[in-house]
Amino acid sequence: MDSIVKAVRKPSRPIKIVQFGEGNFLRAFVDWMTDILNEKTDFNGNVIMVQPLGRGMGDMINAQNGLYTTVLRGIENGEEKCITRAITSIDSCLNPYSQYEEFMAVADNPDLRFVFSNTTEAGIAYDPSVKADDKPQASFPGKVTAFLYRRYRTFKGDTKKGLVFIPCELIDKNGATLRKYVLQHASDWNLGEDFTNWVEASCDFCNSLVDRIVPGYPKAEKEEIEKQVGYTDNLLDAAEIFHFWAIEYTKKSYEDELPLAKAGLNVVWTDDMSFFRTRKVRILNGAHTLTVLAAHQAGLDTVKQCIDTDYVYAFMKKGLFEEIIPSMDGDKDLLVNYAKDVLDRFKNPYIVHLLMSISLNSVSKFKTRDLPSLKGYYEKTGKLPEALCFSLASLISFYEGTEIREGALVGNRNGEEYMIKDSPDVLETFSRLYKEEYCCAEKKAETLAKAVVGNETWWGEDLEKSLPGITEKVAENLKAIWTDGMQASMKAILEK
Repeated sequence: MDSIVKAVRKPSRPIKIVQFGEGNFLRAFVDWMTDILNEKTDFNGNVIMVQPLGRGMGDMINAQNGLYTTVLRGIENGEEKCITRAITSIDSCLNPYSQYEEFMAVADNPDLRFVFSNTTEAGIAYDPSVKADDKPQASFPGKVTAFLYRRYRTFKGDTKKGLVFIPCELIDKNGATLRKYVLQHASDWNLGEDFTNWVEASCDFCNSLVDRIVPGYPKAEKEEIEKQVGYTDNLLDAAEIFHFWAIEYTKKSYEDELPLAKAGLNVVWTDDMSFFRTRKVRILNGAHTLTVLAAHQAGLDTVKQCIDTDYVYAFMKKGLFEEIIPSMDGDKDLLVNYAKDVLDRFKNPYIVHLLMSISLNSVSKFKTRDLPSLKGYYEKTGKLPEALCFSLASLISFYEGTEIREGALVGNRNGEEYMIKDSPDVLETFSRLYKEEYCCAEKKAETLAKAVVGNETWWGEDLEKSLPGITEKVAENLKAIWTDGMQASMKAILEK
């Protein structure tokens, strides 16, 4: 069987995009979209990748001439589907740690227009130790500043040669934060007021929200997939079928230059993406945090198992459609349709999403993902939502443990240990509470509920004050969990 290099022809196109990051997500999201742009519109542009770190996938990517295959698998309209696509939109990948001059020379390209990135959540960070004459700068914002300064000088401040940045890092206001740090470096490095003005006037830093699950290299199915496509590929990249990208511009929409929606992609250009961010956090992420801690204590291990277990799936749907969505503002049809898509995504048999992975830092996740829905429901109805309150109780029972070992609180499920990971304050608080001796389950439940609900450090407020009666309701649920068991307790919530 031939390799992908021999089997797939790569058209020659101008480089219009520089991309910081060469990992699975960008290749199955942005680069996949760029390939579709080239096929369905007159965009006619390729991507040149830049490794954010000294060690990366650049050598493997260049060995395959930038070619690789995306494998999209999941449930669509109730049917299992597998869609493969040979991606031809990558020119090459540069390693700035060994190819610094080649990397900087990309800034001289007159066709260059867009910059994409995914350097992990920690990538958009300010490091004052980074200098203008470092080769390369250690930080991502430092590299961007040096790159822009090179472009500014090459084109003598031409306002038409600015770049549009669309970061994909999973932090709030990713574009605005990158812009802030670039301008800070420009000031620290004394690059001049004219350069700063050029960056502010000629470049745009868009906030963006990405949504696609990308497991990456499908090792177990490699041979089967290669038989299907007819060539070998060491860079196979598996993802779910669903995709969504909200891009928040500050100057104008760039759909005319980057016609993603015109190409049939699920992309929205907007001057305010708060609705889309809230929708994702409270529905997709909120459904996870609502369910997984209770499901784990009921003996389940993956999201797919939650969907396949009738009473757990019914609990998730109750929380989503009867509590979370009614608590939210905005177009209810858009919210409901997104929730239906989320449930289809959770059913994907090709994605193994472990509940223990989702459980990381659950206290802060509950505050961000589910507490706004809990409060919103109470504000709109004057009632406490049953599933969301039960979820808070299941969080408390999930964190039951007294021993902290290697930075984790040791929990126990049916005689097997599990490691609870959160901030030291959270773990130490639960450890101390569970070390106390209680006369009965009722007293234990009352004490734990009061301590957690009233913890202003965790929630920013005493929840009993804004949600009267929540302490008693959480205590009732805790007592039921400890006396009747998790399965019976979840089923009882469905009957309320």
